Amino acid sequence: MPILGIIASSKLTASNSYESISTVTVGSGGSSSVTFSSIPSTYTHLQIRGITRVTYGSASVTGWGLTQFNSDTAANYSYHAMFGNSGSTTGASAGANQTAMLGFAEIGGTSVTNCFAVSVMDILDYTNTNKYKTLRILGGAEGNITDSWLYLGSGSWRSTNAITSITLTNGSGAFTQYSSFALYGIKGS
Repeated sequence: MPILGIIASSKLTASNSYESISTVTVGSGGSSSVTFSSIPSTYTHLQIRGITRVTYGSASVTGWGLTQFNSDTAANYSYHAMFGNSGSTTGASAGANQTAMLGFAEIGGTSVTNCFAVSVMDILDYTNTNKYKTLRILGGAEGNITDSWLYLGSGSWRSTNAITSITLTNGSGAFTQYSSFALYGIKGS
């Protein structure tokens, strides 16, 4: 078989693996939270892509927000994160028995005009009722030459319930206008 035939017949990436479920763009008044509700159960995994800026914070980069599933505010979450700041400082954070887990990278409202943080969150096996739910997240922000950072994290929701709603908050303020979140369903294994 010619090489092109092998490449054409492989299933490395299916162009229709991701389907858009919903997109939220924050309006002029800002928003303290964003919720995706009535999430269909027809996918294997979920992915949320976000660009965020928040109203609080005097520094360019302020940290990350919070995530909760199915309006569960009990201490059923845990997380870990590793982060690097401006190429010189690294650190880690972890929490067990929390009321939420990590969310999206955020950049403060007093940072460089029109800068937003970016993140991608994968929520694995969100409908599987035989195991706890896990997520992984990659995020970062570049506020200016001396204040940029990235982080990699994971989290667990200790529940076997299928995820039907996801709430994202920033913890200490509001998402500013033009912050945007897109929820995708991922087909296949």
